Amino acid sequence: MPQIKTSKTNPVAEFLSKLLRNQIFIPIAALLLLAVFNLIVDPSFFEIKFGYSSDGNPVLSGYIMTILDYGSELAILAIGMTLVTAASGGQDISVGAAIAISGSVVLRVLCGTESRPETLQAPIIVAFIISCLVAMAFGAFNGTLVAYFKIQPMVATLILFTAGRSIAAWINNNELPIVSDVTFSYFGGFLPGIPIPTSFFIALACMIATALIFKFTSLGLYIQSVGINENSARLNGLNPAFIKFITYVILGLFVAVAGFIKVSRLSTINYSVVAKDIEMDAILAVALGGNALSGGKFNISASVIGAYVIQFLTTTLYKLEVSSDALSAYKAIVVIVLVVMSAPIVREKLAALMKIIKTKFAAAKSAT
Repeated sequence: MPQIKTSKTNPVAEFLSKLLRNQIFIPIAALLLLAVFNLIVDPSFFEIKFGYSSDGNPVLSGYIMTILDYGSELAILAIGMTLVTAASGGQDISVGAAIAISGSVVLRVLCGTESRPETLQAPIIVAFIISCLVAMAFGAFNGTLVAYFKIQPMVATLILFTAGRSIAAWINNNELPIVSDVTFSYFGGFLPGIPIPTSFFIALACMIATALIFKFTSLGLYIQSVGINENSARLNGLNPAFIKFITYVILGLFVAVAGFIKVSRLSTINYSVVAKDIEMDAILAVALGGNALSGGKFNISASVIGAYVIQFLTTTLYKLEVSSDALSAYKAIVVIVLVVMSAPIVREKLAALMKIIKTKFAAAKSAT
């Protein structure tokens, strides 16, 4: 009686195939690559030191903690940028200027008419809420131009990108207010008794809140539907313009959170420097997360990991004493690689290569 051969799929090949198809593979691979590079060049990069702040509170310091601190700030922005990208198929390049505006509003409310008040002129929560409303209003402005006036996102947000920092300076009459209250610095530094940066916990709260919204509402599905095919979404009863509009408002909220952390960290603001080029990092985080910059399906977790990878890269370059002016050039290389890797022809070639490898592996196994 002839034996019937059953083809068995190699578990290793199957695992590699699934891994390569997974959207989160690219940021994880980039993270591991940077980790190995730093481990070879200078293992002390991973040292974490325990110490005390000037207030006597325990803190952890080191390059890893810097990545965790500033990467969390970027991760918050990446969440909002992912939603805008998915819905509108474009990016908001005004987030850096919007951070300057929201941060300026926080300082204006806390300092009142004085530049260096001895006490806070308003509760911190009030300053934060007002900055959120202002940032969301500017987000609504961008969203209106994109969703209802059909202006390309990059062109629409170029307006605030150009004028935003001047608006921020105007809010405080071109002065540089300073908040001396130590409580305010907790949000951009460390909470008493907790050695991990507060920004990490704020970013974690933003991620959890976003996940819960997507779990108990259909917003995530609506955003993907509009990004994939706007006409089909409209035929299915959705309002694509409103969905796009709301993503810009949500991004405005996350901008306010990031701006609050920024000014809390320094207790003041420099209008021309604060959050400079952060829009590029946020867009890079979205792209590194494997999200299509043309819109459609998205993965928030991948964008968050991408944000930490970008901060890992930035910290590594600073460790190697690369000048701040040259950082953009190195990040431009990352952009080129990401664009090439996401090109349809490259993806087809990689898929064909994996198919050939699997076929040869199966043939070799059947021969034995």
